[in-house]
Amino acid sequence: MDVYGIPNCDTVKKALNFLKANNAAYTFHDFKKEGVSREQLEKWAKQLGWETLLNKRGTTWRKLSPEVQASVHTQADAIRLMQEHSSLIKRPVVEKGNTLSAGFDEALFREKYL
Repeated sequence: MDVYGIPNCDTVKKALNFLKANNAAYTFHDFKKEGVSREQLEKWAKQLGWETLLNKRGTTWRKLSPEVQASVHTQADAIRLMQEHSSLIKRPVVEKGNTLSAGFDEALFREKYL
C-alpha cells in the first residue's frame, strides 16, 4: 500500500495513525520532498475525477488569487496547478492494488486497506 501526502497535514496524520494502530504495512510518499509526477496525477484524476483530487477546501486554495481559482476549468488546468502547489492535492491519496482513495474516512480505510 502506498500513502501519498504531507506529513504535517492533520488528515494525513489521522490516516497514518489509523494504519499504524491496525498494523497495516504501507510506504509513505511525501509530496513536499518527492513531488508528484504529471502522469501520476493524470492516473489519479482518471480514476477519482480531478474535481475530487483538487482540494478547494484548504488554506492553499484560499490563498490563491480569485483569477487563478477561476482559471481551473479542465483536468489539465487542475493538474498544472497541483504540480505547482502539491498542497492542493486532497490528502492522503492511498493506493492498494486497484483501490484508490483521496482523504481519510475510517470506515473506508477499514474496508479497503486492512
